Amino acid sequence: MKIAVVYYSLEGDTKFVAEKIAEKLSADLIALRCVKAFPTGKVSKFFWGGKSVTFGEKPELMPYSFNAEDYDVVVIGSPVWASKYASPLKTFFSENDLSGKKLGFFACCAGGKTDKCFAEMKRDAKGDGATLRLVDPMIKPSPENDAKIDEFCERIKI
Repeated sequence: MKIAVVYYSLEGDTKFVAEKIAEKLSADLIALRCVKAFPTGKVSKFFWGGKSVTFGEKPELMPYSFNAEDYDVVVIGSPVWASKYASPLKTFFSENDLSGKKLGFFACCAGGKTDKCFAEMKRDAKGDGATLRLVDPMIKPSPENDAKIDEFCERIKI
């Protein structure tokens, strides 16, 4: 079974988790990066990220290597912006047909709910799959988060 972990990370949390998942699943790791980077920092990231997802923007991505036909399973990761997934993934979904693939979804947040984020990811990926929600996993690593990642990876393997 060939697996890809595709993710967008602004400040490192999603990358941190994507790397752990890719290692546990022996998966290819595909980072999405924008041509014009989003700003970091408390106020800027919330304003620009929130604006981007609210208006359904599809930012231009730097070239990445991904062909859905090469994979049996695609795991998709994102930070949560204004209760939604990050807009670079909107671009990815519009450029790639994942229908018929086994999917998994993970989201990193500072708290709050991820139901809307996962519902929109599933809708735009045209599929369903296991989900994983982690709160500040890089800043606040814990055995509980490691166990959640292990459980998620086991659900992906089934």
